[in-house]
Amino acid sequence: MMRIALLRRLALAGMLLAFGVVVFGAYVRLTDAGLGCPDWPGCYGHMTPAAAAKANAGTVEAPLHVGKAWREMIHRYAASTLGLLIVVLAGFAWRWRRYPGIPVKLPLVLVALVIFQGLLGMLTVIWLVKPIIVTAHLAFGLLTLSLLWWLWLTLRRRSTGPWSGSVSAAGGGATAALLLPATQGLRRFALLALVLLSIQILLGGWTSTNYAAVACPDFPKCQAAWWPEAQFARGFEPWHGLGINYEGGVLDHPSRVAIHFTHRLGAIVATLALLLLAGLTLWRRQEYDSRWAAGAVLAALVLQLVIGIFMVLRGFPLWLATAHNAGAALLLLATLALYRALRRV
Repeated sequence: MMRIALLRRLALAGMLLAFGVVVFGAYVRLTDAGLGCPDWPGCYGHMTPAAAAKANAGTVEAPLHVGKAWREMIHRYAASTLGLLIVVLAGFAWRWRRYPGIPVKLPLVLVALVIFQGLLGMLTVIWLVKPIIVTAHLAFGLLTLSLLWWLWLTLRRRSTGPWSGSVSAAGGGATAALLLPATQGLRRFALLALVLLSIQILLGGWTSTNYAAVACPDFPKCQAAWWPEAQFARGFEPWHGLGINYEGGVLDHPSRVAIHFTHRLGAIVATLALLLLAGLTLWRRQEYDSRWAAGAVLAALVLQLVIGIFMVLRGFPLWLATAHNAGAALLLLATLALYRALRRV
């Protein structure tokens, strides 16, 4: 039990750190600091921006902006710390693999994932913040966060046992309700809602990395129209070649409108799916963990919608744009918790 408790604490620490890395990574991107250090893993050949500034390491092609360089390097330091924490977690899991209740596969998958994330981080810099790479970096960062959250939920369940809250289900008590799984249809719909939310988050990443957030400065319309003029094919073209600096974006206005407008359409679809999922769960399920997770999904969804709307109405201030990324991560975690609660027997 003590071994599981230690792994649980490490998973929780990793999850919180991963959340911070994801949100701060969004802040780095939104402040155009992704190329604050144009080399990798150092900064102008040094380990800190302070050392780079002291050595006057900037060039005419890539001048040193100390503030941007520090933001980029702090993100790298935090990501490296997360990688080290995951390796430690996996090391303990492997060492204790013969004990009952110790998960091994998921920690090892996390090690492989964090190594791949490091590769994507390198390519983000080398390929000059190419949108497809930056979006993939965000996607796998969120996947790392999600797997750490899933691992913590699993370890918490194994260390604390079933929920002890009372259930007023007709024809049975708390134990009976816990042993009854959700219907196959509800579990499948939960998975569908999770997939739709994931696609929507990726659309948000694509909007940000292509600097398309301000393409629709009004709400609820876009460019004063319910269906604005847009170039969808160009907006979602994944590859534009190498050697292009994507900082500030390279797409024309109609292409950016297409990206932003698609993100809004995706928000409608994902919102309806999550509302229906949470409503069905509260209606059909009686055990505490499913109902709690459904409530968390509703709260996170309302928060995210409010942030998104006010972000547009307020002219896309930096703090709201960063909060929008944090809200997306919170909504993803809540939806994962609900999906896990529904699929567990």
